[in-house]
Amino acid sequence: MLPDPRMITITSTDALAEFCARAAQHDYVTVDTEFLRERTYYAKLCLVQLAYSGDGKDDAVLVDPLASGLSLDPMYDLFRDPSVVKVFHAARQDLEIFAIEADVIPTPLFDTQVAAMVCGFGDQAGYETLVRKIAKASVDKSSRFTDWSRRPLSDAQKTYAIGDVTHLRDIYEFLAAELDRTDRRDWVEEELAVLTDFGTYRINPEDAWKRVKTRTNSGKFLAIVRELARFREAHAQARNVPRNRIYKDDAMLELASTKPSNETELSRSRLLLREARRGDIAQGILAAVKAGIETPREDWPEPDRSRENLQVNPALADLLRVLLKAKSEQAGVAQKLLANVAELDAISAGERELPSLKGWRGKVFGKDALRLCEGEIALTAKGSAVRIVEL
Repeated sequence: MLPDPRMITITSTDALAEFCARAAQHDYVTVDTEFLRERTYYAKLCLVQLAYSGDGKDDAVLVDPLASGLSLDPMYDLFRDPSVVKVFHAARQDLEIFAIEADVIPTPLFDTQVAAMVCGFGDQAGYETLVRKIAKASVDKSSRFTDWSRRPLSDAQKTYAIGDVTHLRDIYEFLAAELDRTDRRDWVEEELAVLTDFGTYRINPEDAWKRVKTRTNSGKFLAIVRELARFREAHAQARNVPRNRIYKDDAMLELASTKPSNETELSRSRLLLREARRGDIAQGILAAVKAGIETPREDWPEPDRSRENLQVNPALADLLRVLLKAKSEQAGVAQKLLANVAELDAISAGERELPSLKGWRGKVFGKDALRLCEGEIALTAKGSAVRIVEL
């Protein structure tokens, strides 16, 4: 693919401020990033792509955050401008970078992946799929996994990167119009609430244990896991290294079981990385195990037992699955966006405080799901179509 001769790479604060001033005169700006994360805890921002509506030579740019002396403050000011919609595709990782690096989340926000699910493009519609179906174009994937921190960027990298925001303009305009036509803007806004919450991107070491999957609900065991997870998360954040480079979850569970009290015992671990058997990590592990063992019973972590006593009605759960499929097809909304399997089981067991029973989901699926549970409606099939029958 030949490079677009109009591509502009911004390497100075003044040039960025000039572009952002122009962008602020438009209704929306499309945004994408390229970053590296394989060797760090926090993502390293390597490139930002920005575009506003139009087809001029200056309306889409690459911003090089690695350029000497460049400040991204003009871009962050644009992100805070309430008059300009910030358009992303699958925004979560991009937003995490901005939330952590600059304490800013772009608003108003529009995520084309969420909007596509609401508009009937299936579960987690990929960018390439939307480019093909909506923009009637194709994406060259050859530069996707290149090293974006190396300079200079190749023409192929630049062409790939700029395409992520130029095609996004067509996708946004199509989906925005479709949401207006179907009166579903509020559905997307409801989904974006999590993405615009700073708490989504901040991991507290105190809560890191909740992400570790264990097969036991022993409070004493979980107390050790909590301390080991807390140490690992804090150590990873402080040194900006991936948590699994310190030790993986399976090694953590082994340590919580064997409870080493010195480096000799620690060295017998089968799953612990060699680098973790000495130095700061080893001392941190031993201190964490000791703290976990000494945790008073009243301070032991409480596992989530909310689903342990659920009396799932298998037949009703199966009917709910049929209803979900029918409602998804009728509304043109991805099933996954309406409810997941665990929620269907919970509904059949009598749980009512669930996302699928509230908000727009409640209107599309939840109301009839509850009526099915109460015996007010039945389901019948005619050909491949499922119909609701009033009882």
